[in-house]
Amino acid sequence: MQATSIAHQTYEKGRTEGPAGDQLRRQLHQMWAEVAGGWAEYADHVDERSAKLTHTMLERAALAPGDRVLELACGPGGAGLQAASRVAPDGEVVLSDIAAEMTAIASARAHELGLTNVITRVLDLERIDEADGAYDIVLCREGLMLVPDPARAAREIRRVLRPGGRLALAVWGPRERNPWLGVMFDAISAQLGCPVPPAGIPGPFSLQDADQLSSLLANAGLSDVEVSKTPVPLLAHSFEEWWTARCALAGPLTKILSSLTEDAAQAIRDRAHEGTKPHATPAGLEFPGVALIASAMRREPCEQTTPTRESPTPLAQICRSRSATATRRRFSR
Repeated sequence: MQATSIAHQTYEKGRTEGPAGDQLRRQLHQMWAEVAGGWAEYADHVDERSAKLTHTMLERAALAPGDRVLELACGPGGAGLQAASRVAPDGEVVLSDIAAEMTAIASARAHELGLTNVITRVLDLERIDEADGAYDIVLCREGLMLVPDPARAAREIRRVLRPGGRLALAVWGPRERNPWLGVMFDAISAQLGCPVPPAGIPGPFSLQDADQLSSLLANAGLSDVEVSKTPVPLLAHSFEEWWTARCALAGPLTKILSSLTEDAAQAIRDRAHEGTKPHATPAGLEFPGVALIASAMRREPCEQTTPTRESPTPLAQICRSRSATATRRRFSR
């Protein structure tokens, strides 16, 4: 089995439900808790690399002062922290993750930045413990592809959006266009003689196909779905810098490497070193990278036509105004 669409294939086999599905989720949740320290160490690195990606996400979300924003699978909270100033002074950003260790990092970073309109919660992307229609905006940067059942997660996102609310998310594009991580996967797969991520485990490239992602969101009941590709290159000044960061951040890889003998781990490192040579430059290692950015909305019941971003219909403007008014009432209580 290839790494492509692992989560989708697992769902089709019915393995995301029942005891087997629950066990898989527990393992994944524990894994992300265990690598939280690495995400804390490299949080600024991740945000710097994803700066343009995050900017595009926030533009597509059309944030406005007073909006209530939920970031799912926030990790150290990069996208939500950037959103906080855009919805101030009356708006609120909720940074959420399945791992309490991650939300603790996000909370500390918000405090360091002096953000007073940011709170954190432990929430499961597949079972969002929030009321229907609780948010104007939902953000999810590089998280949807990592859940066992992304279709259920998409339905949950729609449920917690208010009518007229908007979603902006990012996932990684095709594996072959992201050698900054694909090289490491290839090295481990070659050494172990089996696919990485293993069959049944959602991975970074589970939603790499733009059409698949678009259909996933549309089938969840979201409207005005748009999916586009954006470059996300990676520069590492040395192989050691690249290797150390990837081992710290890639949850499944960290788990695999820690279970191997010293000789096997070194063999994987040697294979990876060889695989990075095509990307060596005088400045270090320069990898191309591609992400998919998707935006969508939960359509207002009163809307009969699809508004454009450049020229919304008067009716859409009225519906948007109603949503903003409801948000202001919420914060005035």
